[in-house]
Amino acid sequence: MRAIAASPSRGAGWLLPVLLLLALHAAPADGQVWKKIKQTVKGAAESETLSQVDRLVRGKVRCVFDDLECIERAKAGGEEVVLTDDEGEVLVKDGQPISEPDDAAAMMRPPRPGEGAWANYDFVPGDQVLLFEDYGRDQVGDFPRRFDLVQGNWEIVEWEGGRYLRATANGTIAIPLPDSLPERFTVEFPATVRHGNAYLRVSTAPVYHGNRSYAGSLPSLERGQAGLRSHKGQGPVTMAKRGDGPANDALAPVRIMADGEYMKMYVNEQRVANAPNAVFPRTTMLYLSVGSANEDHPILIGPVRIAGGGRDLYDRLARDGRVATQGILFATGSDRIRPESTPTLGEIADMLDEHPDLALTVEGHTDSDGEEAFNQTLSEKRAAAVKAWLVSERGIDAARLTTAGFGESKPAAPNDSPEGKQQNRRVELVRR
Repeated sequence: MRAIAASPSRGAGWLLPVLLLLALHAAPADGQVWKKIKQTVKGAAESETLSQVDRLVRGKVRCVFDDLECIERAKAGGEEVVLTDDEGEVLVKDGQPISEPDDAAAMMRPPRPGEGAWANYDFVPGDQVLLFEDYGRDQVGDFPRRFDLVQGNWEIVEWEGGRYLRATANGTIAIPLPDSLPERFTVEFPATVRHGNAYLRVSTAPVYHGNRSYAGSLPSLERGQAGLRSHKGQGPVTMAKRGDGPANDALAPVRIMADGEYMKMYVNEQRVANAPNAVFPRTTMLYLSVGSANEDHPILIGPVRIAGGGRDLYDRLARDGRVATQGILFATGSDRIRPESTPTLGEIADMLDEHPDLALTVEGHTDSDGEEAFNQTLSEKRAAAVKAWLVSERGIDAARLTTAGFGESKPAAPNDSPEGKQQNRRVELVRR
């Protein structure tokens, strides 16, 4: 780690500073859905006595309902399986523990891609990974070795099964990038902003707390409002207003999408701000700053992913005959498509609608983590799940789509870095 000297002139005058302010909701939207689902499951389980349920599952292997590796390993060993929710509670239907994945998936199904609020969600992640940091190679209690300290108190912590960067004072970190940001890029990370006055800001110039010198800001998090503001003498230009909510511990996924000077920001599944004239120079450094963080109200920042956006799907497909996308996301170890995949799936469906002669092979690929045989099966099932969505949700002729899975056998990058593994977890479309 190297410390960067805090010079107030650094980055000043590069651009028209832009600030997008937004409120974090009290909890991610999915949380309310899952709460209702769990209440339903709990009610079903309580229809039997605890002793009877215990008797029925005794001696059987328990697997989370969409953990395909656990299920297949148990069946290969001749073991009987009972399925649970994400917190280990046995799923029960008609008084009997559920053992079939299809039955469990029907009970536990989260919002499908394209349903409800997800229908208006248009974020598509970049497919060329510039940086991915999940703090997995650092020690708990340390500062991340890949980041640089500018100001403040930061440390890696473990919380609810994951690793996070915790800030307990006003401060700024620098994130070095291997290349300058391209014209189209995305930034993603989960975060909490717990205190009523707390904020989190991403910029191309560091924030120096005390003199508000934060030129070059990307969209930023603050509780209480969403807006666009210039800091060169012009007054604030309000884009949206959101009511103050209580401080909370909820992690919310934050996503930023830039295309030239056009920027959008999303919290949970909602697009919270548009900035059509966000002058933002492409550099090899991003800064992440927090304010009003303290020991009682720390700010947590989860894994950070920064990626280039690339060209439109069809342009790349026409040029190269194949195109990789990382915008189709699955539950861990599962072929269950996550709702935030909606924009990418919709883009593929639109492309097929606009080019009726186009036929594709959908390929699934994984990184090298886990057993090779399991990764092969998983990649096949994921490719099939993408085809099934396109056919069932958008009416694409099934004859235009074939599927194949290659597991970890065709890596797009070496599996020896977080960025390489991110690049390898992908779906590819091949023209045929």
